[in-house]
Amino acid sequence: MFETSNVLEMFRILPVHPGACVGPDGWSDTTGRVVFDAVNPADGTVTARVAAATHADYDAIIDVATRAQTRWRMVPPPRRGELVARIGELAQQHLEGLAAVVALDTGKSLMEARSEVGELIDMAMMAAGQSRMLYGFTQQSQRAKHRMYDQWLPLGVVGVISAYNFPAAVWAQNGFLAAIGGNTVIWKPSPKVPLTALALQALCNQAMKEMDFEGVFTLFLPQDNEVAERLVADTRVALVSFTGSTAVGKRVANIVGSTLGRRYLLECSGNNGCIVDETADLKLAARSITFGAVGTTGQRCTSTRRVIAQRGIANELVELLKRAFEQITVGDPREPGVVVGPLIDAAAVGHFEQAVADAVAQGGTVVSGGKRIERPGNYVEPTLIVGAQPGWQCVQHETFAPIVYVLVYDTLDEAIEIHNGVPQGLASGIHSTNLSNIELFLSAQGSDCGIAKVNMGTTGADIGAAFGGEKETGGGRTAGSDAWKGYMRRQSVCVNWGGESPWDQRIKL
Repeated sequence: MFETSNVLEMFRILPVHPGACVGPDGWSDTTGRVVFDAVNPADGTVTARVAAATHADYDAIIDVATRAQTRWRMVPPPRRGELVARIGELAQQHLEGLAAVVALDTGKSLMEARSEVGELIDMAMMAAGQSRMLYGFTQQSQRAKHRMYDQWLPLGVVGVISAYNFPAAVWAQNGFLAAIGGNTVIWKPSPKVPLTALALQALCNQAMKEMDFEGVFTLFLPQDNEVAERLVADTRVALVSFTGSTAVGKRVANIVGSTLGRRYLLECSGNNGCIVDETADLKLAARSITFGAVGTTGQRCTSTRRVIAQRGIANELVELLKRAFEQITVGDPREPGVVVGPLIDAAAVGHFEQAVADAVAQGGTVVSGGKRIERPGNYVEPTLIVGAQPGWQCVQHETFAPIVYVLVYDTLDEAIEIHNGVPQGLASGIHSTNLSNIELFLSAQGSDCGIAKVNMGTTGADIGAAFGGEKETGGGRTAGSDAWKGYMRRQSVCVNWGGESPWDQRIKL
């Protein structure tokens, strides 16, 4: 257990803290503002309060970010990487404190909170290395004595809108790549988890001040959507990266897309399925599915929502899952040994209860969990439901809670049809020891998702891989591979080095 007051003091988070920041000495005022609470979902207590950012704050932030970018874009990319690396170093030095802040914000166990901060640190290291490899490629010109190549240049100002479930990692995946690409970054985090953003902005401020690069990272924390939408609608923001629901993602896409030349990256809903065939190691599958379903209390966009089990092994798999679910300790994440914490708020508990009720009303059977846990905070039981059908609305919809529906199939073609038969397309998995089944699942005829796992859970992204999905998930990519290109503009270059022109014989000068 940690002392909350000590954690807040570590990052100088005040009882009523400013909700906007343009740099080390640029926190906004707190007087005369709408103030909202940072609520600990583990017990419902108010950890701190935030004076919400205003329209005037946004005007100041976009002005600073725009002016800073004209300088930042000319800084050599490896030097940009050094700033990102320094933020990563500071996060490493404050790992335990940041993990405690993430736990206070989200209700994650300290184990999971440490893992998220670790992902931020790893992302900083990867981005710093990538800053030396913002490469284009040489092409062969059809013209004699000409050289032709591609290069990647900064976009401008990038807005990052992050969700509540990964308040540190999602910002790092986007912000660090945007920064090494020569862009300045305005971060609009979820007001449900403000403390993580305040703590990380404090570390960014320290790094920017040390290296004289103020204005690269700014913070914009309004309470209401009207003020927040300024970031989406502003034509001075070249790219908006949004993580959240599909409904809001569609609105972001419509607003940004209405102004040609601007871009958006969307990472929206996931409704992730895992096929378990008759050759699978069922104990491995049960362990992987359990963590995929209950990790972060089912509040990951990659959480396992649907298990598609071959009819012959379905009953055995369900029994193993029941045994696994019974071993999960749910409780206050500050307590030792707790694996699963609370949902983010009371509304999330309501969504959980509604989904369970809908499944039961349509003929599903709850074989494990299914109830709210009566104690202070937003706790529910990890829930396993059998007898579900692919077309049920509760199965088609993503409920951000630890609920798994078990569906049964006879042939692998049928399993893949069930798997792909949802609007979302983020993460997917298959448990099998049959090479042909695995390869079919990984072929163009198989999973239609952006991420595919074999003999693993659907959760657990490797930062070296591009992260994102298809269909209503939005199509965006962050983190590794060549995702950095999404934060830059491509330019085709042709250089005439021969001193001659096709018009030399026609025009006499």
